[in-house]
Amino acid sequence: MAMRAEAEAKWPDLAGRLDHDDGQVCHVLPVRVYFEDTDFSGVVYHGAYVRWCERGRSDFLRLLGNSHRGLLDGSAGQPPGAFVVRTMSLDFRKPARIDDVIEVRTQATEIGAAAIDLKQTIFRENQVICAVDVKVVLISNAGKPMRLAAALRSAFGNTTR
Repeated sequence: MAMRAEAEAKWPDLAGRLDHDDGQVCHVLPVRVYFEDTDFSGVVYHGAYVRWCERGRSDFLRLLGNSHRGLLDGSAGQPPGAFVVRTMSLDFRKPARIDDVIEVRTQATEIGAAAIDLKQTIFRENQVICAVDVKVVLISNAGKPMRLAAALRSAFGNTTR
């Protein structure tokens, strides 16, 4: 635990930052495109966008005062569980290329009893290159949907209109 706190103090921006977009709290994660993210031509392979969105959602959760580890071990104020992706829709608009610096912006748009809808937008120089809609569901270790605890709902609830 102390080593994690030390790493977070040393790299305070590693998880991106919370920002505001149209008066709504959102998470912004900068990402550089590396060779491993691309195909042989230097264009980003579609699977990389899914990984970047997962990082954005994970760091959004972290900066809201929670973490996947806390959810898994039950220290996040509710029984142990995890978020899983139920649905995801990606709209690829422009290609990203090797060495581009992009931003993954994540916003919660709707909070249900056990699910959260999120809008994720990937930008390069303020131009949308990929738009993503995702629904995550909180499930127990047994794989059953579980209600979001009040503290978790409140953390995400402060981000929606």
